[in-house]
Amino acid sequence: MASSSTSKALRRIDAIELAVVVQISRVARWVSAARFFRTISFLGDGWFWYALILTLPALYGHVGAVVSLHIGLTALINIALFKYLKSRLLRTRPFIKRHDIECGAPIMDQYSFPSGHTMQAVCFTTMMFPYYPDWVWLLLPFTVLVAFSRIILGLHYPTDVLAGGTLGFVMARLSLYAFGNCTLTAC
Repeated sequence: MASSSTSKALRRIDAIELAVVVQISRVARWVSAARFFRTISFLGDGWFWYALILTLPALYGHVGAVVSLHIGLTALINIALFKYLKSRLLRTRPFIKRHDIECGAPIMDQYSFPSGHTMQAVCFTTMMFPYYPDWVWLLLPFTVLVAFSRIILGLHYPTDVLAGGTLGFVMARLSLYAFGNCTLTAC
């Protein structure tokens, strides 16, 4: 009985989220908005983060290289985690469930939960803050845009993005705790 009521509640939440994605994804029907959010999503695929990792050693020398290594290793763990979760949870992307939601960008797999783009964006931003707080003015808005782009482009539900962001934050904090801010003390 509990399983049936849980299943019913999850279907209700899914239906509400699909309706939300239908409304939000209408933004992508405007050519300039679609182009903008596709670009943000593409950069969130890793290009922005790869550039950041390569830039830190150039700007900050050895300490920047250690921070880049720390963030890069955490990102690899994140990739393994979200791929594992997606392969087990198997939540179909919104545009697959509803034909009135357009797929606004190329996808890497057919499953949506959690949002790996959002997970990585939140993780990178969270990890950068203790090391280089001046970068927040660039990273925080970009992270928010990545998260919104995933919904606007019909690729994720709001809870996928929320879960990805939460996981990214938790993974960043765990990594910072595990390694401390050793790069700031030149360990």
